[in-house]
Amino acid sequence: MPIAGAARQLTGRVAQQLVHVNILDMATRLAAQAFLTALPMLIAVASFCPDAVRRELLASLRTLIGTGGLVAAQAEKLSAGGDSDLHSWGAAGVLVALLSATAFTRALQRLCERSWRLPRAGIRVVVWRWAVWLLVWIAMLIVQGSLHRAFGAGPVIGFPLQVLAAVLMWWWTQHLLLAGRVPWWPLLPGAVLTGVGVVSFCAVSDLWLPRALRLSMARYGALGSVFTVLSWLILFFTMVVFGVAVGRTLAQEEFVRRHLGTPAPPQRQTQTQTQTGSG
Repeated sequence: MPIAGAARQLTGRVAQQLVHVNILDMATRLAAQAFLTALPMLIAVASFCPDAVRRELLASLRTLIGTGGLVAAQAEKLSAGGDSDLHSWGAAGVLVALLSATAFTRALQRLCERSWRLPRAGIRVVVWRWAVWLLVWIAMLIVQGSLHRAFGAGPVIGFPLQVLAAVLMWWWTQHLLLAGRVPWWPLLPGAVLTGVGVVSFCAVSDLWLPRALRLSMARYGALGSVFTVLSWLILFFTMVVFGVAVGRTLAQEEFVRRHLGTPAPPQRQTQTQTQTGSG
């Protein structure tokens, strides 16, 4: 009974946390920002990359979203096109795409702050962090294809490599976008949940997403591809929101909190101070 009661209490706290961050609204917002700003920025940056980097990017996109769809098709066009096609964006276009993509990073920052119930950080503290995160994210995305293949060793070894890279990425992401206001170790549960969740989701979606893209394009043309990719992005970021939000709840559990050094929630700090004062 005590175990069952503790499980029910933990389930209740997880549910309250997901309601607090508004999981579906936040996932939809992140998906929209990724589709409208982050993906165009990725294509713009790829237009100026060397051929070897573009080929790796194309392999990574195929790993994530299959061989169909507008994103993969545009990346394949960039990989096969001439110099005039590759530089059609222009330096100004790339700069605008980079600046627009910070909206996606700001949405991620808001997810981390809301999950940890922190106020917004000052613009001077975080503005450079948005750009740094985008650059690291591009680099991580480029190597996803190589990680999936385990640099030639095969996907059996590649899966744990991808999980490890994703856990490290989301661990660092939280610390960066929270401006160091939460210590490293309490962020680990959220990083593990998010990293394992997104890599597993990409592996499972590989079974259905390419076929769904082909069917939607056959029935509705390019518009069908847009709807399918947006749906996939919403599901992907639902995993991200769930991992970051629930990770904070797990980090606040008494047993985990003692081992990771998680700061006590405000209500617990108040109770402790009251008990100390009365003693």
